[in-house]
Amino acid sequence: MSCEIRNTELWPDGRLKIEWVRHNMPLLNGLEKEFSEKRPFEGLKIALSVHLEAKTAYLCEVLAAGGAEMYVTGSNPLSTQDDIAAALVHKGMNVFAWYGATSEEYGHHIRKVLEAGPNIIIDDGGDLVSLMHAEFPHLIPGVIGGCEETTTGILRLQAMDKAGRLMFPMMLVNNADCKHLFDNRYGTGQSVWTGINRTTNLIVAGKNVVVAGYGWCGKGVAMRAKGLGAEVIVTEVDPIKAMEAVMDGFKVMKMSKAASEGDIFVTVTGCKSVITEQDFLKMKDGAICCNAGHFDVEVDVAALRRIAVEARPARQNIMGYRLANGNTVYIIAEGRLVNLAAGDGHPAEIMDMSFAIQCLSAKYLVEHRDSIPREPGRMINEIPEQIDHEVAVRELASWGCEIDELTPEQKAYLYGND
Repeated sequence: MSCEIRNTELWPDGRLKIEWVRHNMPLLNGLEKEFSEKRPFEGLKIALSVHLEAKTAYLCEVLAAGGAEMYVTGSNPLSTQDDIAAALVHKGMNVFAWYGATSEEYGHHIRKVLEAGPNIIIDDGGDLVSLMHAEFPHLIPGVIGGCEETTTGILRLQAMDKAGRLMFPMMLVNNADCKHLFDNRYGTGQSVWTGINRTTNLIVAGKNVVVAGYGWCGKGVAMRAKGLGAEVIVTEVDPIKAMEAVMDGFKVMKMSKAASEGDIFVTVTGCKSVITEQDFLKMKDGAICCNAGHFDVEVDVAALRRIAVEARPARQNIMGYRLANGNTVYIIAEGRLVNLAAGDGHPAEIMDMSFAIQCLSAKYLVEHRDSIPREPGRMINEIPEQIDHEVAVRELASWGCEIDELTPEQKAYLYGND
């Protein structure tokens, strides 16, 4: 075992957090028991880069119960929790991560995970896969495949595959119905506002909230803002999604106009330069900006620093930037992923579903390693319907819910006699 973490003595605090989520993640409980008995990952190394907090730690423990040798790092320097890292090391895992890592340290930690020669990669944002191809191509023949957690990561994978540069199969976990319909909408919707509210300690009711992007995450953020009493403005580049926002009861306008109306801005696009220098100059005194996309490129914080005449900490995890016009714009968590950089991420029950899909997808890769296409341009794999269905059935059972089944006559009516 090897590790690079802040403080191994922090493990008791991390263990308490892990045990809390463990009691609230029934799907992973069941998979941990099954994996312990069947050991689907026996003799395999799994490299994992996901936000390193309690729920991710329990995912690591479930995979380890299945026989995997775990090599773990975080996917965002400000979401890594040092006590969680220590708790995993105490359980015998190889962990390379600490809170507040510099870009150089973050890259070093990713390299340490990949140097182990993983057989399966579980990624969040695509950094592991990208660096594997760039710096460790000699290890690629040993990779059975991988799983990607996020929309941002999937976009990177699709670009690589289209160019013929993706060299091993990847499962698109984010595209699974039991992931994006719940994790992205309800998980992001709740955890973003938990992060904003506990960081600012300000009321949302009566304020104008600008949500940039109306995908599944944006829908969740806008829905929760409305529930908290805000007037919601949506900005979009997709006309269909913009129509959805209007019919869901929200105002839709360009960011150039919304900039002067918003009190709180949340970017959820997966793109860059969504809020720019020109937008900052139009904002009200006291406007608050944060990002709920994976990378810290949506709010152009560098431009804000450049045009500010003064920068000062306003509150823990909030920086205030006074502009030449006298107005101050506030940025939460340096423009990084607000629900994790300023909170604990999605609720445990939500991540239970997402991580159950991760576990079952990794198991699927191992079981079908000889039949999954391994040709450039054909490395992208959607999550099989049976995995989505299995997770839904398990979740309903944990809620004590029962649903109807089609009779043979109904099946024949709907699908014919085949």
